Amino acid sequence: MKKIIFAFAVLLSMAACKQNKPTQAVENETETTVLTEAVDSINQQTRKRCGPAFLENMKEVQAYLKECGAFFIATVDGDQPHVRAFGVSEIINDRLYIMTGKVKDVYKQMTKNGKFEICALKPNGSEWMRVTGTLVNDDDLAVKEEFLNRNEGLKSMYKADDDNMAVLYITNGTARFCSFAEPERKVSF
Repeated sequence: MKKIIFAFAVLLSMAACKQNKPTQAVENETETTVLTEAVDSINQQTRKRCGPAFLENMKEVQAYLKECGAFFIATVDGDQPHVRAFGVSEIINDRLYIMTGKVKDVYKQMTKNGKFEICALKPNGSEWMRVTGTLVNDDDLAVKEEFLNRNEGLKSMYKADDDNMAVLYITNGTARFCSFAEPERKVSF
């Protein structure tokens, strides 16, 4: 059932991205609501599976990303992978978000195929984390404003209501903590 809901959510997301006629705004809003509800259902199932550790795992992942400073996100365009450096992540409303611009190719790739992988290397060079999951766009103005308030340096490039700023949250996240000295440890969030 989870796979069916997820597949439906992905299909709706792709359909919503391809539709951009003004006359379809109401349909897009309905599809976005259905997609959000489906993703929230998946998140609730993940929370149940992970138990009370769900939010703690998310906080650990975000703290790791912040400690690394830059982290790298891999997306795909057809059969060609692309990797880019990112530098900000925030937990807002119990969701782990990243941010980019809607005019960028990376955003277009993320909305076409939400699957991604992050790799973050600690400054010591011997510990790293890989994160997989699905990215979901969130056009909530309040979330965008909060993201900018926590990252003042981005305010010179983005505005919450500029129709370019995109905040995306991770659903069905899995983080693998790796090291040359320790066995791999895996958490879900």
